[in-house]
Amino acid sequence: MYDVAIIGAGVVGCAIARELSKFCGNFCVLEREEDVCCGTSKANSAIIHAGFDAAPGTKKAALNVRGNAMMDALAKDLDIPFRRNGSLVVCTGEEDRGTLKALLARGQKNGVPGLRIAERGELLTMEPNLNDDVICALFAPTGGIVCPFDMTMAFAENACTNGVSFFLNTEVTGIEKKADGYSILTRRTDTKAEDTVDAKIIVNAAGVYADVFHNMVSQSKLHITPRKGEYLLLDKDAGTHVSHTVFQLPSKMGKGVLVTPTVHGNLLVGPTAADVSDREALNTTQAGLDFIAKTACRSVKELPLRQVITSFAGLRAHEDGDDFIIGEAADAPGFIDAAGIESPGLTSAPAIGELVAEIIRKKLSLNENPAFVPVRKGVLRPETLSMEERNRLIAEHPEYGNIICRCEMISEGEIMDAIHRPLGARSLDGVKRRTRAGMGRCQAGFCTPRTMEILEREVPMSIFDITKNGSGGTIIVGQNKEA
Repeated sequence: MYDVAIIGAGVVGCAIARELSKFCGNFCVLEREEDVCCGTSKANSAIIHAGFDAAPGTKKAALNVRGNAMMDALAKDLDIPFRRNGSLVVCTGEEDRGTLKALLARGQKNGVPGLRIAERGELLTMEPNLNDDVICALFAPTGGIVCPFDMTMAFAENACTNGVSFFLNTEVTGIEKKADGYSILTRRTDTKAEDTVDAKIIVNAAGVYADVFHNMVSQSKLHITPRKGEYLLLDKDAGTHVSHTVFQLPSKMGKGVLVTPTVHGNLLVGPTAADVSDREALNTTQAGLDFIAKTACRSVKELPLRQVITSFAGLRAHEDGDDFIIGEAADAPGFIDAAGIESPGLTSAPAIGELVAEIIRKKLSLNENPAFVPVRKGVLRPETLSMEERNRLIAEHPEYGNIICRCEMISEGEIMDAIHRPLGARSLDGVKRRTRAGMGRCQAGFCTPRTMEILEREVPMSIFDITKNGSGGTIIVGQNKEA
């Protein structure tokens, strides 16, 4: 029997897993997809929010500010790309200045450091491409940008290194209460084999499905609405159009359409916000993308939208109470929710992990793990080395001199690293999330066949079993003659 089973290997589930690995115990993570970071965590704004949006006194407010403060140390320990680029909430009319001042007061009450209102003259020195109608903005210097893939992978890999078991391709189909905990009914998504996982405690970090699992064990029902957001990603040629994250004034549906650089040098524009019933509604729409293009121009002028290289959509888990649901269900002892985690969930994830792990530590009287390793190194990036170091690396490991993805300049060595590291890649998207191979201008048009050959050789696995993203994503289905 496991001490704790976490349902969901998104950024929240993996952050909880890492925090738990600081203690002695038997912990596991159950994830229905073929990899970590395959749900809400893979498709969002990649923003580390300062913490001025959430209402004072809410879990969102407290955990946002705490999570933001944790990021510098985490980025160093876990080798996560992270930059405090600061954020601006722009105001385009005097009639809205009062709303901006209210947002400033809210942020100050939440404990956000350095918040102030900047006027147009100063703003143009910070962001020359702001729309001509912008008169002032709320400036938050602690706002930042991060790679959600790297962040989630880092938590997961470090947790795995410290003894947490990860069961991927494992869908939870039912939960049964037992005298000493819970039996979790599972089914493999690849083989359809059924099994049972027993645990003293369940942590429910299942994103848009968190209400489904909560309602299996509790009479106090949760209701989560999937809220879809569509995005446009622009090429690196457009990546310097703004340097800060530029928000518009928020609405009841969220923080509005933003324009932001990414830590990898692209420009990201979006999202929309539309409540949907389908928990798998990851399609983009022409209407949604047109809305983004039209609305973003209200804050930033001359957006180079001809540089769009892809569009995507993600789902946020909006709970009816509009706050994070974190803690033990009152009528289901040992069942701990981390539910309703929408924005600022990415920012709050480290703090949520800390909070949930402390609840469990007290409940199970866990002792500290003396063997805990707090650091993790990401995939080696040759471009971060000096020319002398790079030449030495290639001399010792020639695969780092063989470029596979020309758009992002990703080498065979980096892809091999992604495959062989803890929880290594087993699909094209798994390689892409860890290395960015396939994320560039041609969107994997060039590098896909070669990446497949490397997966076939290094895993090793049959070329016919290689998928884009797990079960149902098969790429090669047969051959028309003998090789």
